[in-house]
Amino acid sequence: MGDTINFDYYYGIEAEQFSFYRVPRLLIKDERFKGLSSDAKLLYGLMLDRMSLSMKNGWLDDESRAYIIYTVDAIMEDLGCAKATCIKIMKELDTENGIG
Repeated sequence: MGDTINFDYYYGIEAEQFSFYRVPRLLIKDERFKGLSSDAKLLYGLMLDRMSLSMKNGWLDDESRAYIIYTVDAIMEDLGCAKATCIKIMKELDTENGIG
């Protein structure tokens, strides 16, 4: 047991390579969400990530529900998609047509 293992440290942006987004297993496994596109599931994970930040910042509405601000431009940049695609993905997640 005399062998020493030296692990490299990660600095700055290198440490971010181990950051990740969470997507609820329900969105992948549940039959009710089989029609939801992979992009919509990814966007949901991105929105959940922002939700945890909103909670930390105390961004709550009048009913104490956390809310997020996620602009179309920011979504387009994060997903690398056009505006029309962004809107289509968001519609999959809205309360009338999607899982909202």
